[in-house]
Amino acid sequence: MLIRDAEDEDWAQIWPFWRQIVGSRETYAWDPNTPEAQARTLWMGPGKRAYVAEVDGAVVGSAYVAPNYGGPAAGIANAGFMVDPAQGGRGIGRALAEHVLERAKADGFRGMVFNAVVETNPAVGLWTSLGFTILGTVPDAYEHARHGRVGLHIMYRAL
Repeated sequence: MLIRDAEDEDWAQIWPFWRQIVGSRETYAWDPNTPEAQARTLWMGPGKRAYVAEVDGAVVGSAYVAPNYGGPAAGIANAGFMVDPAQGGRGIGRALAEHVLERAKADGFRGMVFNAVVETNPAVGLWTSLGFTILGTVPDAYEHARHGRVGLHIMYRAL
């Protein structure tokens, strides 16, 4: 697996799994009907550093990092991660996460916060195994497609 900076032309391979993941209403608090141009900006827009994971030349996952806040708090990062559902269970998410955490630290971020981790998301286990803690949970904040109303965790890790 190769993890590298994303290039503009990678979006064509990211968009199908982005649309599938957001459209499932199970892990992302973005509108499932987000138009492609807006989705691209959410993922790869100004101020974001995007990465892709490739296997045999195919993009199988992606992540981005951006400052979560501005001004004096700009040293705290935020990130998003997606792995093509057809490629799950192969360690792609963990490899992307480890890469992004290393890069964020090298880029001068002091910590990373996730503002809205759906509490039923299997990735909660990944994040806690990588040192993230749950700072709090907003109860009944997310309308999950299968579980109904569930909470959103706010998670943090120092870098």
